[in-house]
Amino acid sequence: MSMTDPIADFLTRVRNGAHASHDVVTIPSSKLKKELARILQEQGYIEGYDVEAPNAEHPGEVIKVKLKYSGNRKPVIQGIQRVSRPGQRTYVDHAHIPKIQGGLGTAIISTSHGVMTGHEARRAGVGGEVVAKVW
Repeated sequence: MSMTDPIADFLTRVRNGAHASHDVVTIPSSKLKKELARILQEQGYIEGYDVEAPNAEHPGEVIKVKLKYSGNRKPVIQGIQRVSRPGQRTYVDHAHIPKIQGGLGTAIISTSHGVMTGHEARRAGVGGEVVAKVW
């Protein structure tokens, strides 16, 4: 399968894993994906994640994302969506960072100061590329 958009792949694996009530999803690692996992954890969307070194099963580093569910096995992540795509990048300045679900969700922004949530970017007064939104 050709991987033109590894971030969309990351989001899709997390989304599908949550829908299928998996406990852990395994995703090929990259710097940006580690940052995405870090933000999902900080914002309470996932239990946590581990980065595993290459081994016989996986030639490259992989991220194991531990999904999070509420009491009745309802996934904490209700929706996760790619915003900026390779064919159509979406950039915003700090004044136009989207509010997700009236501020209940999280926009993930890739800025010159690293990857951060929309709230952090707004506070820091930086814009950037809207990578994804989660709610």
